[in-house]
Amino acid sequence: MINREDMMELTRRMTPARTSMTRIAGSYMDADGEIDGTFNTNFLKLSAAEKSKKLAVAKAIPFSGTNENLKRYKFPKDSMKQGSMWHLLMCMKSCGLKNDALMDTFYELVSELYQAKHDYAVFVFHDRYDVPVKGADHERLGESEEVYEYIICAICPLSGEYEPGKPECGFIFPAFADRSADQNYVDVFQSDAGHPHLEILKILGV
Repeated sequence: MINREDMMELTRRMTPARTSMTRIAGSYMDADGEIDGTFNTNFLKLSAAEKSKKLAVAKAIPFSGTNENLKRYKFPKDSMKQGSMWHLLMCMKSCGLKNDALMDTFYELVSELYQAKHDYAVFVFHDRYDVPVKGADHERLGESEEVYEYIICAICPLSGEYEPGKPECGFIFPAFADRSADQNYVDVFQSDAGHPHLEILKILGV
């Protein structure tokens, strides 16, 4: 089960003034999954307006209904090996999304399985959060003891000139559990829990 307070700790920082996002990368797809363009940018180089827009997309994932729209899944042990999606995500995280070849591989794997009736975008965010030490009363005690490095993926419908709508599905990897990274798990988002994109689970291998 996901702790709602863990998710709120992440979302409270997703403002232009407080964010520690380092990078955003993405791909624009047509309804058939054909890639129509990609980008890969230092997040701090975005304009203030673009930062706000993109943070709203990222924030929609952890801010969603905990254990309803956002659920935790465990990677099978046999899928946590070289050449797997888990390994690809680990590499994407470790390089801070800076390796375009890794990103292209990820977009291609998504496009092979994702089912859409419209053009869509795949956005991937990279963040490093210095998790502060807190006491039993939740008061901050001092400097961080851990850096939670993670990625958020959001798949959004497109309208107009590559304008993203609210995310349809996505994920946070690795999971943020008890204020720490858990690489055995991924938190998967579905905007419509009653009609989920089950293919995202196949893409992730969970």
